[in-house]
Amino acid sequence: MTATFHSSDAVLRCKDLVKIYKQGPLEVRVLDGVNLTIAAGETVAIVGASGAGKSTLLNLLGGLDLPTSGEVFLQGKALTKLNERERGRLRNQFMGFVYQFHHLLPEFSALENVMMPLFIGKVGRSEAKQRALAILEQVGLAARVGHKPAELSGGERQRVAIARALVTNPSCVFMDEPTGNLDTRTAQSVQALMMSLNEQLSTSFVIVTHDEHLAQSMDRTLYLSDGRLNSQLSVEP
Repeated sequence: MTATFHSSDAVLRCKDLVKIYKQGPLEVRVLDGVNLTIAAGETVAIVGASGAGKSTLLNLLGGLDLPTSGEVFLQGKALTKLNERERGRLRNQFMGFVYQFHHLLPEFSALENVMMPLFIGKVGRSEAKQRALAILEQVGLAARVGHKPAELSGGERQRVAIARALVTNPSCVFMDEPTGNLDTRTAQSVQALMMSLNEQLSTSFVIVTHDEHLAQSMDRTLYLSDGRLNSQLSVEP
């Protein structure tokens, strides 16, 4: 997949991102000056060894955690300058999240799970239902909207999670190992769905993955190593 993007189209940008965790007297520098710009409609894979800090980076980009230093800008707004409520409002409006484990609410139906972000955003029940039904149809689950997570297959549950992430029409969706818990055939189906939705909705996707096939289908693949992002994989001598 090849596409050309311009910095003026940026929906998300981070500058000199540093994250340090303290373990007793020790300091662990997980991220060491990460810079990244995500354009509107762009798909980016972030890969690297286990423990390299990929999920940490995703959490910082999504405003779920704050950096030790540096800044994340979403729609031009600096996340560290906002309070938690303001960051939450921005996340709800402009971001979607999908994880390896779907984190669906077991007592609610697929439809109700997808409606949740809209309720949080103060959307009325009638409109929320209409929008949730529309996105569930787009992900191929029109006949399963009344089913609870336990009544759905692994691939169907992940499709519900993707629908939930997209129902607010976010600028950018963050995915942490979205196919990591799926068999090969189901993973390929979910990947095809993501690519289709990216083309239809022009939503940006930032995906942390160990799935080489998924990473290669993105517009860009970036490697996180020694706390920094690189476009080329460094080979140890």
